Amino acid sequence: MKIALVHDYLTQPGGAERVFELLCKRLPEADIYTSLYDPKRTIDLGDRVVRTSALQHLPGATKYFRVLAPFYYPVFRTLDLQAYDLVISSSTSFAKAVRKRPDAKHICFCHNVTRFLWDTQSYLREYSHYRRFYPLLEKVFKVMRQYDLKYAQEPDLYIANSSIVAKRIRQIYGKHAVVINYPIDVNRFTFSDRKSDFFLASARMISYKRLDIIIEAFNWLGWKLRITGDGPERERLQAQAMENVEFLGHVTDTKRAQLMAEAQAVVVAALEDYGLVPIEANASGTPVIAYGAGGVLDTQIPGKTGLFFNRQTPEAIQSTLLTAATISWDYHAIRQHAVSQFSEAAFFSKVEQLLAQVDLSQSVQIQELQTTA
Repeated sequence: MKIALVHDYLTQPGGAERVFELLCKRLPEADIYTSLYDPKRTIDLGDRVVRTSALQHLPGATKYFRVLAPFYYPVFRTLDLQAYDLVISSSTSFAKAVRKRPDAKHICFCHNVTRFLWDTQSYLREYSHYRRFYPLLEKVFKVMRQYDLKYAQEPDLYIANSSIVAKRIRQIYGKHAVVINYPIDVNRFTFSDRKSDFFLASARMISYKRLDIIIEAFNWLGWKLRITGDGPERERLQAQAMENVEFLGHVTDTKRAQLMAEAQAVVVAALEDYGLVPIEANASGTPVIAYGAGGVLDTQIPGKTGLFFNRQTPEAIQSTLLTAATISWDYHAIRQHAVSQFSEAAFFSKVEQLLAQVDLSQSVQIQELQTTA
């Protein structure tokens, strides 16, 4: 069986790219395709050949990849994948548009629906420098939404990373999706049942991460909070924080793992589609205090691996932190939860069970497959 692996673009080291890296390692004989590739700024694919599109030859394309959005659908449609029996796309937007041979199968690991098209206002809040172009962008996006809906019908099967993403795929694309939670490398995180006297937040300093309400809660409590990460909001957040809040900026993976293991709890206030940070905290034996919506509903067990607060307010966080302080956490059980449910071994066991049901010699009954997976 000849397999092609396809990703939107390999120009950054995000969560979607880490999942694609795992797929590439798991399928060493598969051919890799993408629109743009910058090996210095993305995942490590070793000496694997990465086949790119015509956009790769444009000066500055890998740096300013977002402005090329209208061109990705056409270039993915031009990729020649006729030789492949199975196409596996990894996509938040464009790679799902690839063409396959009529008798081949296309499975899409969908990290989200195309967010800038279907949640434009939230996207522009995150990338505010594009906001002044909104009148023009909306005209372009209106056309692109039609193509996005059209090409979303190409995959034979969708795999979503969380229930909330599966719901969006169903509501927007009209396609059912199997939910398989994405993994972390549990071996990168060190377990400890000896906790220090600080709490941890680890996030990019952008508005939707809601670090502002976490800081305000700790300002009131006076408890120690350490924050890793950087971003455009850092100066404003530092001006808001009192002396008990420490900004560490970017830290090494080793240092971050140490902080995860030693923290009383990791605090997450954003509404995440999935969210790897809570799972990373659990892999360190550390409970999570999180906003109770989105991906954490799939990954956390209230009272066992963490606690939820139901409003994105400092008061709600403060109240939940006080409740968490009364719980005798079983740190070993928290670690075991992450290892058993979100390790690479657990992930690929679920994926391979699903792939085993895909018969490439005859038509797949996709609805039945999705029901039984």
